[in-house]
Amino acid sequence: MRNDELLPAIVQHARSGEVLMLGYMNEAALAATRESGFVTFYSRSRQRLWRKGETSGHTLRVVEIRQDCDGDALLILAEPAGPTCHTGRPSCFFRDLDDAEVSGKAPPVAVLARLADRIHARRDAAPTESYTAKLLHGGVDRIGKKIGEEAAEVIIAAKNGNPAEIVYELADLMYHSLVLLEQQGVAPEAVWAELARRYAAS
Repeated sequence: MRNDELLPAIVQHARSGEVLMLGYMNEAALAATRESGFVTFYSRSRQRLWRKGETSGHTLRVVEIRQDCDGDALLILAEPAGPTCHTGRPSCFFRDLDDAEVSGKAPPVAVLARLADRIHARRDAAPTESYTAKLLHGGVDRIGKKIGEEAAEVIIAAKNGNPAEIVYELADLMYHSLVLLEQQGVAPEAVWAELARRYAAS
């Protein structure tokens, strides 16, 4: 890459896969990004480097940088600190071509990462303020009891042959499982990685 060459840089949430924003990088911006560990773009309007979140605090911590097959575009996997878009939304891509706001998240599985983040944020809350905090403060015994109850309810829902009930109870089971991961200090990505390993080996 020449220092005067600008490459489009797509930023993707490292855990959920949601596309967050598009910016541009020259050689200096890429070097600053790699050195600092935070996404730094070249601003075409201001004609200078700018670190995402330098004024708002909503930075993008770099997890990995990839280039496309032609070497003329970058994909940056990052961990956002707060909303990425200046409008306060998680992603800059929230409108369709008719300029209507899109309510659904892309991809839908991104809700798992957001839920894990919300559970993590509740870790230091008072048990009286949040059900999640109450579970976390109760430790593995309280959380394990809930997981056992929810697993049994999933089985009952399946025996009843009620799809809506199955969905509802599985959502409860997944939520409580994420709480257990947080209580144990295990990142959900470790589970996704194990699933990926099994998939590759099957």
